[in-house]
Amino acid sequence: MPEFVSVAFDLPLDRQFSYRNPDGMDAPLGARVEAVFGRRVLSGWVVGHSDACDIDESLVKPYTRVLDPDPLFAADTLELARWMAGMYFCSLGEALAAMMPSGRREGSSEAGAFDDVRVGDAAIVPSDEQTRALGDILSRPSGRWYLYGPTGTGKTEVFLQAAEATLAEGRGVIYLVPEIALTHQVIDAVRSRFGERAAVIHSGLTPSRKLAEWKRILSGRADVVVGARSAVFAPVRKLGLVVLDEEHEGSYKAGNAPRYHARQVAMRRAADAGARLVMGSATPSVEAWKLMDDKTLPRLTLTRRLAGGTMPEVEIVDMRKEDGALSARLVAEVRRVASQGGQSILFLNRRGFSYFWSCRSCGAEAVCKHCSVGLTYHKEKGRMVCHYCGYSEAPPTTCPVCGSLDTGWAGFGTERVEEDAARLFPGLRLARLDADSTARKGELEKTLRSFERGDIDILLGTQMVAKGLNFPGVQLVGVILADTTLNLPDFRSAERAFALVTQVAGRAGRFSSGGRVIVQTYRPHSPVIRLAAAHDAEGFYRLELQARQDLGFPPYTRLSRLTFRSKTASAARQASAELAGRLESAAVPGVDILGPAECPLAVVAGNARWQVIVRSADAAAGRSALHAALDGWKVPAGVYLEIDPDPVSLL
Repeated sequence: MPEFVSVAFDLPLDRQFSYRNPDGMDAPLGARVEAVFGRRVLSGWVVGHSDACDIDESLVKPYTRVLDPDPLFAADTLELARWMAGMYFCSLGEALAAMMPSGRREGSSEAGAFDDVRVGDAAIVPSDEQTRALGDILSRPSGRWYLYGPTGTGKTEVFLQAAEATLAEGRGVIYLVPEIALTHQVIDAVRSRFGERAAVIHSGLTPSRKLAEWKRILSGRADVVVGARSAVFAPVRKLGLVVLDEEHEGSYKAGNAPRYHARQVAMRRAADAGARLVMGSATPSVEAWKLMDDKTLPRLTLTRRLAGGTMPEVEIVDMRKEDGALSARLVAEVRRVASQGGQSILFLNRRGFSYFWSCRSCGAEAVCKHCSVGLTYHKEKGRMVCHYCGYSEAPPTTCPVCGSLDTGWAGFGTERVEEDAARLFPGLRLARLDADSTARKGELEKTLRSFERGDIDILLGTQMVAKGLNFPGVQLVGVILADTTLNLPDFRSAERAFALVTQVAGRAGRFSSGGRVIVQTYRPHSPVIRLAAAHDAEGFYRLELQARQDLGFPPYTRLSRLTFRSKTASAARQASAELAGRLESAAVPGVDILGPAECPLAVVAGNARWQVIVRSADAAAGRSALHAALDGWKVPAGVYLEIDPDPVSLL
């Protein structure tokens, strides 16, 4: 039995710590131990064994106890964590913490594994297009493919049949979806097809439940894993297939350190395991589209809607000529569809009632006290709320600056549209889906089930209604304001706007012809809106790739974003200038340093924010410059540094 163990803690420290095996204890590689660390007691992962120690052995303390009698990870997981630590500028312990469940107690690994499992539903007979795509995927035991096709063309069934074939080979499957709550139909399909062989991993599980599922996968009792971003780390035995559904989704990127992207991790895992990686979307990321154009990522195309539907007709309405949130054209179409027994979806990516308060006398605005953003009025709560930090206050009755009574709200959110819709459509059953209306557990699924049964005529909501919904009765989709994403000062704003309009439009007419989409916009001549309305993906990606190339943005370059946060603006500015200077001094060829500059959202939750962008054609060169600049440099007290390789947003 080795005398010493090397332990990695979930701390931003780029080293591991030596502990002694106490008498009668032996912590296996991959297990967690509890140990005294300074004045704290922490749990950490055993990442190495040795009979000798590189410090004075008399100073090495024993850990206090072993938390896992059986290892939670194998050597390949440890190697993946080491790769993540280098790729995403985090410690080994932080990488392991992001990858693995942290439950202290193991729940029953069987109890409650599924709700309403239906096993043995017959697989759908695939179309010729699906058969060809499936044949290409199964023609090799490893490789990468992209399954591209409009919504409703049967991508999910190809994924599921590829999974069945992989299981028949004696290999396991990871099936990634962007958000569990918004893709319940995919989850249901996986559960019904694979029964107890399937495990579901997502952030909504309790730590002990997640640990139980992890151990079920580790033992081999579950060999199909479906889940959101973190499921990419599931310890599937003999991994043979990774599916990345809705590849374009930003939620595959982690919002906290380590800021990994599940797409990059999936590529790494599939390559290391000799597995197949199949990505898919109706609106691929610009990076994926370029890889397909360059013939380095095989494109498998589906064109035909399988349930009998056709691509909906899309109509653009110029809101500059309209009053209120709902145009006369959209109101007329909702009434027409309802009279024929159909359902409508109304989409607005902005919750609340109104989002801009101002004084018409002096121009004062209602801005969050802790963030450089306006407050949104939530009528149900009777409060103005900041959607970034949660601060709220009562709406003013007079202007707090000049005392004027001539004040008012502009703009509209889902609450306001709900009020207008209830007035305009008094005889129709209406439901709202947004973060406010679904705060109660189970409310989202309950509403979607009601809509599926036809108990709701109009479903109004934010992104929750834009994806993952596949309902036969939907004949009309109204995009209430297509401009919200376009107006953001971010290089991906056009890509997001195109994807959102295309995805939400795909909810209409999936099972019959005659589906219609009405896109309301204050920018009717925007090429992004017009190309989305024309279902012209080729035209959009051609235009966007040219713009990215001209401006030197991904996929023609790789970026790393360094964000400096501090309660004191001068401290954040000074720290960003220091590191920018060190990056310039590193003088790595082919690396540009942009900034320092104030972030577009200059203050969030009381913290001033400054940023530096490292840009390079080659990712390795950018990482080399950043490692050189960080070597020996300490972040000043009172300043927090976030390192985000390949950021999905620069806001």
